[in-house]
Order: sequence, then structure tokens, then C-alpha cells
Amino acid sequence: MKLAKGKIPAETLKRIVFRRLGAKRNEVLLGPALGEDGSVVKIGKEILVSSMDPITGALERIGWLAVNINANDVATFGVPPIFFSSCILLPENSTEDIVDKITSQINEAAKNLDIAVIGGHTEVTPGLDRPVIIGYAMGIAKDGRYVTSGGAHAGDKLILTKGAGVEGTAILASEAYNHLKERIDEDLLQSAMKFYDNISVVKDAILAFNIGGVTAMHDPTEGGVAGGIHEMADASGLGVKILEERIAVARETYEICRLLNIDPLQLIGSGALLISANPEMADEIVEGLKKEGIRAEVIGEFLENPQERLLVRENGRVEELVRPVSDHLWIALERSGVKL
Repeated sequence: MKLAKGKIPAETLKRIVFRRLGAKRNEVLLGPALGEDGSVVKIGKEILVSSMDPITGALERIGWLAVNINANDVATFGVPPIFFSSCILLPENSTEDIVDKITSQINEAAKNLDIAVIGGHTEVTPGLDRPVIIGYAMGIAKDGRYVTSGGAHAGDKLILTKGAGVEGTAILASEAYNHLKERIDEDLLQSAMKFYDNISVVKDAILAFNIGGVTAMHDPTEGGVAGGIHEMADASGLGVKILEERIAVARETYEICRLLNIDPLQLIGSGALLISANPEMADEIVEGLKKEGIRAEVIGEFLENPQERLLVRENGRVEELVRPVSDHLWIALERSGVKL
């Protein structure tokens, strides 16, 4: 079976990847699983949370993204990220300038989040036409407390911070600029590029976790908000009902998606955070986030039946929540003539 660009399908992971996990170790509290952002390992008295993600679909601020995307995954456990390492793969004919640019971005992003860069590897790799960074972030769970993507319960409310397609909006505004500049207002395009500044969900996640009542968290990366919701429901073994009118879509995101004929809900969504909360605490979490200037809204709730994955459209029509086959970023880049 030919694989689509982006994440490997869930069925492929279950049938092939998850059957080959090496030796079993008692220290592993959470290993590879559908919908989970990282792993949890007990080392002595400490609980170590870690996550790994590549940056492949963006050139602009690639080092910045590598730190923030991986830090986000650790933070979704309710754990502040404190360490980062990376494998930087560069195309042939690269110069020292690109090394300087990438590492400068990594340094800035890590300092902003109080993260130490503890190691990595950098090389020029034959066959690449653009830089690729594989990042790895780690954090230590205070008092052993953490949540996972799979801790939601039927009846829990689902909260979304910021909105749909945050990272995808920034990438498309930057990478597809030449295609979009004649079709979209320049001020709106420049504003969209600044969405990179909203990529981090570390503050969102740690704040929500500390307020209390959080049962699970997940950040919607590839596959966007729709994909992230499915992953969270998969991990929790639940269904879900989502209200379309509650999902924030920024004007910049809406205009870019409209011009490229893609779905904002299926556009890579780093910068947003999905939070499952006890019904009695959901409003308090939303208000706590808003007080800190973080847009947040209850967008739906989890259901008992895992086969029910419902989207209620603004006109009241109920339909199945789409499960993305491939992130719409790839579709948009191809339509924009951007060479991948």
C-alpha cells in the first residue's frame, strides 16, 4: 500500500510498528500508543516524559519550530519541558550560514522556554532538497503527576485554545507567499506569517493542568484539529461530538484556506491545545486561560460509544467528523507550486 504524505495511518501503526517495540522494560509507564504525544518512563524516583517530532514541511523558522513543537508534546502531559536535543540534516551545497540560522533559532526558542539544549547531531545528507530537523524534548513530572492523551472520560468537556490551523497558516503564508501575494491582502498575509509566534502551547498546558480538572491533553499537529480530536478519542477509547460554531478560525486562516480550497480543520494545528476536562471544572479552566490572554472555548464533549465521532455543522446538520488521510498542508503546498 502506497502511503500518503505525513503521518503513517493508525492501522499501519497497529499492524506493523506497534508490534516491534524491542524488549519489555518495567520502567516504561507509557510507550507507543495511538494518539499519545510521547512516552513516560520511571527512572529511580523520577518520572521522565519525552517526545520526538520532525520538522519537514517548513523552511521559515525551522529551528524555532523544532524546539516548540517538541516542547508542546511534553507540555501536553502537564509537564514543563526542560531539555532538548536535535538531529539536523542539511541538503548538499549547504553553507555555514544555514547552520548559523538554524542553531540561532533553536537557541532563541529554547531560552524563551527555559530549556537547555543538551546535545544532538548535524550533517549534510545526500538526497535532501531542504533541511530536516528531528527534535527530542524531555521534562520531569513534579511529584510524579501527569496526564496523557488517553485519560478522557465520557461526559468530559473538550476545550480548544487559540483555534484551527495556527501552524499551517504561518507555513503557507511564508512558503507559498509568491502564490498568495497577488490573491490576498498584504497586511493579512504579513499577519499570517506572525502566527509562528503563537506556536507554543506550553503556557496553555501548564496553566490548565495547574487549575485542576484536566483529564487529558493533546496538541493537534499533522491532521489539524480534526485529526487531533480523533487521536485523543482513539487514545481514550471514546466517541466525541463537536460543535463547528465553537471552533475558532482566524480570518487569516480562513482566507488562505479558502483561496487554496483546503479545510482549516485538517490543516496542521500546532499552537492550539485540546483539553479534556471534568464538566464541573471546564468553565473555570476556560476562564483561567482567558485571564492570561489565551483564547479558549468548550467545543464539544466526549461520548461513550467510540464509533460516534460527530460534527454538528453551524446549520445544525450532523455528520461524521472527518478523519484526515493526509494533512491539508501538503495539498496546499502542491497547489501553490511549492517544491517539496
